[in-house]
Amino acid sequence: MKNYLLKIFCFLVITSTQAQEQIHQTFKDSRVINAHSVETLRKGILDFRVTHRFGDVGGGWPTFYGLETASDVFIGFDYGLTDKMMVGISRTKGSGPLRQNINSFVKLKVATQEIKGTNPFSLSILGSMSFSTMQSSPIPSDLNFFEKSVHRFSYHLGVLIASRLSERIAMQVAGSWTYRNIVEANDKNDLPSLGVVFKYQFSKAFGLIVDATFAFSEFRSNEVNRDDSKRFHSPIGVGFEWETGGGHVFQINLTNASGIMETDYIPYTTSSWTDGGYRLGFTISRQFKL
Repeated sequence: MKNYLLKIFCFLVITSTQAQEQIHQTFKDSRVINAHSVETLRKGILDFRVTHRFGDVGGGWPTFYGLETASDVFIGFDYGLTDKMMVGISRTKGSGPLRQNINSFVKLKVATQEIKGTNPFSLSILGSMSFSTMQSSPIPSDLNFFEKSVHRFSYHLGVLIASRLSERIAMQVAGSWTYRNIVEANDKNDLPSLGVVFKYQFSKAFGLIVDATFAFSEFRSNEVNRDDSKRFHSPIGVGFEWETGGGHVFQINLTNASGIMETDYIPYTTSSWTDGGYRLGFTISRQFKL
């Protein structure tokens, strides 16, 4: 009888170990550069994060290549309600027409990739909201005239699918929908987009990350500046992330997106990589167990 119970115990331990080996983390962090990743915080983990975007490198010496200015600043807290659901609240300076934003989000992981199982990908659903607290403009033609209080709100919904293709390579695709309650005369409130993410892990702690988002909008495709240059551009970022241990992740990047939130950088990226319109940015993340 004892031998029988010992065999059952060993079987359960081996099965449990194999199941844990099947499920792995695709990305180091819950965010990439501009985009969210499929990852969620573990239950009871509080993540305090600060993200900073400097000015255009093309600003040259007068702005010390953008380092003396800030296009956007993010300060926020994320929390894991369960191992598959997290929420967050933050404040951003903002870089689009609506600024001084209070932001919130919820992210739910629906499926997790298995190494030896039948599920080859991870899938998460993201929903976020931004509320502009900036002062109302006295000019009716300005977006921040705020004739109605609901004009201060913007929303974003995304479905994120990712797969760790090997020990070093991971990719993610996201289909998203952004809705703004107030827009320019020729623009549309609805803005669908497609995002792609690539990651190459050099070592256990150090990795290269790239993300890009492409909005589907006739207004953004056709709108030009006074010099006939393209007004809007797809936000693209490239960077490095470093996991220093103890729940600390540091990221440094270059991106042409001046805004940080989805409701900001997807509709309102007006800088181009080819014109020196990219900027240095960094993110510091520190996690605590509550």
